[in-house]
Amino acid sequence: MGGVRVNLSFATRALRARNYKLFFTGQSISLIGTWMTRIAMSWLVYRLTGSAVLLGVVGFASQIPVFVLGPIAGVWVDRWDRHRTIVITQILAMIQSFALAALTLAHIVTVWELIALALMQGIINAFDMPARQAFVIQMVEQRADVANAIALNSSMVNAARLLGPAIAGVVVAAVGEGYCFLIDGISYIAVIISLLMMRITVPQVRQPQRHIAHELMEGWRYAVGSVPIRSILVNLAIVGSFGMPYTVLMPIFASKILHGGPHTLGFLMASTGVGALAGALLLALRKSVLGLGRQIVFTTGLFGAALIVFALSHWLWLSLLVLPLAGFGMMQQMASSNTILQTIVHDEKRGRVMALYNMSLQGMAPFGSLLAGGMAARVGAPATIIVSGVALLLGSALFAARLPAIRRVVRPIYIELGILPRTVTEEPPLL
Repeated sequence: MGGVRVNLSFATRALRARNYKLFFTGQSISLIGTWMTRIAMSWLVYRLTGSAVLLGVVGFASQIPVFVLGPIAGVWVDRWDRHRTIVITQILAMIQSFALAALTLAHIVTVWELIALALMQGIINAFDMPARQAFVIQMVEQRADVANAIALNSSMVNAARLLGPAIAGVVVAAVGEGYCFLIDGISYIAVIISLLMMRITVPQVRQPQRHIAHELMEGWRYAVGSVPIRSILVNLAIVGSFGMPYTVLMPIFASKILHGGPHTLGFLMASTGVGALAGALLLALRKSVLGLGRQIVFTTGLFGAALIVFALSHWLWLSLLVLPLAGFGMMQQMASSNTILQTIVHDEKRGRVMALYNMSLQGMAPFGSLLAGGMAARVGAPATIIVSGVALLLGSALFAARLPAIRRVVRPIYIELGILPRTVTEEPPLL
């Protein structure tokens, strides 16, 4: 029992920081509502239209602002007070959820209003996501705990991914989608309160402000000129374009292929969350960032292979068995990439690099959503997901080929940070 307590304490060491503990508590509640809204939104669109294309359009609208506004948002996140920025974005997101609830509960919502509100949420996310990710280092205070905080963030997201869809399936079947949106709006109160209770003691590193175009190009050149950052962003772009959009087509699999209803959709999404949560918890137990590059290779390939098997399945039990593998691969790939970037990036460019991270992953997803919706309408959802899985396998192979060059650049950074000893003479498995 003593060993279990030690391991649990080690896995949650970032929670020793008061600010991060507050954030973790509030966000854990809010994210359940967020996942309820995601499931309810997709089901509502499909119920109103029966269109795979419009499912893709709504997914596009919710994510395209991250692509268009991401680089500019990154510049402003490096300029603005990140704590205040997150408070504002959470308040705006709460208003958006209440508006969605009001229209749906009044039975006057149309698909065009859903697209407009999805676009509004995407604009909010374009600023919120890089601000939250760059703010981690100020919340945990100890740089050594940043990787653990990222893993705990992933655990929190995927615990919500597990609970939210399951609850949403029950709520939608019982009283309709509007109540999911209402619960989501109320849940934002928890994270807003937690943010307002924080006492920020770690100063935000800033550089003198210059013209926004200069700072934008500076961040771009910094990211593109770094072999590890560039390689990670390319791999994330492949996952964002071909891996993430499978969730857009999930209502089709739930209703047409597996012959279920909203509860089936909830179970499918929750099973993905089981694997993603397991992946995040394993990352939380890691003692070092060493070896994460190889983990990206393996988990990107695992994600692709699992999607192919899921696309070929016509049995609910098989789908529920394979989706956890997809969730595990997706989460490990995303969180490992995030951890490496947060470890090697310069503090004054953190907001811009994390904006590019979100642009590569979430920003490419809308193009994938449109492509997936269009392909599904022509060749069917299963064939579309098979193509996605093959693309991820190719992405895994491409990143594996870049690992030797990445290692050469990362080694001196890790030595400088104390992750590797200065006496290293052989090439350790740092990535």
